[in-house]
Amino acid sequence: MEVASNVTEFIFLGLSQDPEMQLMFFFLFLLFYIVIMVGNMLILLTVLSVAWLQTPMYFFLSNLSFVDIAYSSATAPKMIADFISDKKTISYWGCVTQMFTFHFFGCAEMFVLTVMAFDRYAAICQPLRYTTIMSANTCVVLVSLSGIGALGHSLVQTVLTFQLPFCNAQVIDHYFCDVHPVLKLACADTTLVNMSVVANSGLISLGCFLILLASYTVILLSLRKRSSESRRKALSTCGSHFTVVTFFFVPCIFIYIRPSTTFPLDKAVSVFYTTITPMLNPLIYTLRNEDVKQAVKWLWNHKVSRREKQSG
Repeated sequence: MEVASNVTEFIFLGLSQDPEMQLMFFFLFLLFYIVIMVGNMLILLTVLSVAWLQTPMYFFLSNLSFVDIAYSSATAPKMIADFISDKKTISYWGCVTQMFTFHFFGCAEMFVLTVMAFDRYAAICQPLRYTTIMSANTCVVLVSLSGIGALGHSLVQTVLTFQLPFCNAQVIDHYFCDVHPVLKLACADTTLVNMSVVANSGLISLGCFLILLASYTVILLSLRKRSSESRRKALSTCGSHFTVVTFFFVPCIFIYIRPSTTFPLDKAVSVFYTTITPMLNPLIYTLRNEDVKQAVKWLWNHKVSRREKQSG
């Protein structure tokens, strides 16, 4: 990608210009990021360490946790540091890298969430064929395809955006390098790129969300004939999944399904899918999932007993 630009760095306006608000945001988002890292690392460690969690559902959950760690790390550390920085700058290639990684892991999250819905559909609606449908090879292929699809999406977004010239404009009215705010700085016609963003990010967000809605509709209809205990367990699992899906997809659709028009509300909406959802994932999946809670307790007790034996 050839740099067609006189600009060597960009300046973020951030979430607020008020010093007191920035200091409050620093501590708040630092807490959020710590929760994201600790919570998702705990899920990863638990799923990898506990034998009875070696199932397709938890395989996808561990992949979701890995993606959340990488996805939030694309924006959160820089945003947190900027809250206590006088000058919120990012280099040209730093902006390119941030946009690429943000869209890569963001798109991967969409695909993994969609695959998780398919896994729940197979488990609830096709229980006798579940182990055949969701074999180990199938799970690996689905996650690999999610990564390949995300790579293609991110490359298209990043290359189309940064092949444009940026003459003198440097100030990005956002807290990270996203497509719409960066396109506003380009000193060239951005119509085709704007259309590609809607066709790419917008339709992927909307398409995955509609697939998820369809899968949950089928699951809910199939539960009418089940026992109350079976319904309760299925609704608990699917309910937690759908909560995450709603917090993630609805803001994404709001931002990316429209042409490159920015609103003051955009930055606040972006916080939901860049920070809130990666933080909610471990909280929802651990607090509402008995298997994970039991596995965490088992790991803790196992570690404590091992320490006692070593000290004794």
